[in-house]
Amino acid sequence: MSNNCFTSMFKSEVVLEPNLVCHLQLSKLPVKTYNYKPFSNSKMGRGLCMVEIEVERGKLLTVASSHLESPGRGGGKKWQMNSEERVAQAKESLNDLKKFPNVVFCGDMNWIDDLDGPFPLPDGWIDAWTKLRPGENGWTYDTASNLMLCANFPVQRRLDMFVCNLFDFKLSAIDMIGTEAIPGVSYLKEKWAERVHKLVLPVWPSDHYGLVLKINSQ
Repeated sequence: MSNNCFTSMFKSEVVLEPNLVCHLQLSKLPVKTYNYKPFSNSKMGRGLCMVEIEVERGKLLTVASSHLESPGRGGGKKWQMNSEERVAQAKESLNDLKKFPNVVFCGDMNWIDDLDGPFPLPDGWIDAWTKLRPGENGWTYDTASNLMLCANFPVQRRLDMFVCNLFDFKLSAIDMIGTEAIPGVSYLKEKWAERVHKLVLPVWPSDHYGLVLKINSQ
């Protein structure tokens, strides 16, 4: 794959569909291989994106990304948490990635600890946030601090993660980004509480905060 091309998991016309989850992986380093594997149990078209890059001569790093099954109505009126599907997808991803010597697996895991249990890390794998920032909640979805979401149902969860299995690299730092409103931008939100209330709310870069992980060669 040359540095001037890209690979997509979708045909161009599919990307125009509403509410479609897409992944974009960009690399400044040479890309050796790219692969996308759909999850066998996903009702939402979710899957695992894997790209192998050459960081140094003979030293490869696999960066994988996924958006695990979300809670949702799934076409019906009853809300479904989809915990069983999500846990199975996490295990399937980690099993697919175990053959690589250096792996960073990241994304919106939609993980709900009190429902899904601990993230199913195999021996040798590390949760980057809990390793580098022990004692900090790491909430990437927070309706209290992200005022764009203040009219939503209250939720504070660490939905987004980096989990790693590294032999030739070591964790250096992890930071949260996108935690402030975009200056001068607002939107109108309608909320029902006995009647319709129209709220003018600030706009954040996303409903989720972003994470930036730094690793060093060793």
